[in-house]
Amino acid sequence: MADESTQSITISAPPAAVMAVIADFEAYPQWAASVKSAQVTEAGADGRADRVAFKIDAGVIRDEYELSYVWNGDEQVSWMLVKGQMQRAQRGSYLLRPTVDGTDVTYNLSVDLAIPMLGMLKRKAEKVVMDTALKELKKRVENSTASAGS
Repeated sequence: MADESTQSITISAPPAAVMAVIADFEAYPQWAASVKSAQVTEAGADGRADRVAFKIDAGVIRDEYELSYVWNGDEQVSWMLVKGQMQRAQRGSYLLRPTVDGTDVTYNLSVDLAIPMLGMLKRKAEKVVMDTALKELKKRVENSTASAGS
């Protein structure tokens, strides 16, 4: 079973603005450096994606995989791996909590790779992926809300 990693960040925007960026998968290649493409393969009745196919290139790791999503308003989104090349399993979530300063975003991620990797290297890679994802999300949301307010 894969270990779970957790990181958090505060974004200066309301939860709805943060979740709007998270839910706009087809824009990911514009702001998420390792995402080369993200295509909604199945949409839910609410207009948000139920399934998304990704192609990533994070230097030493290249992969194509599909995730299935479950949405809980603007409070939480969780996902799990449907199929992948380099991964046997992936579970993750974003939990959004409104604060005085905006939104606290907590990212949980658990990945089980199809190729063996030392635990220490895997944890370091997960930390880098999560840290980068949160920083890129923060920048995208704050830039979007700043330009919307101009």
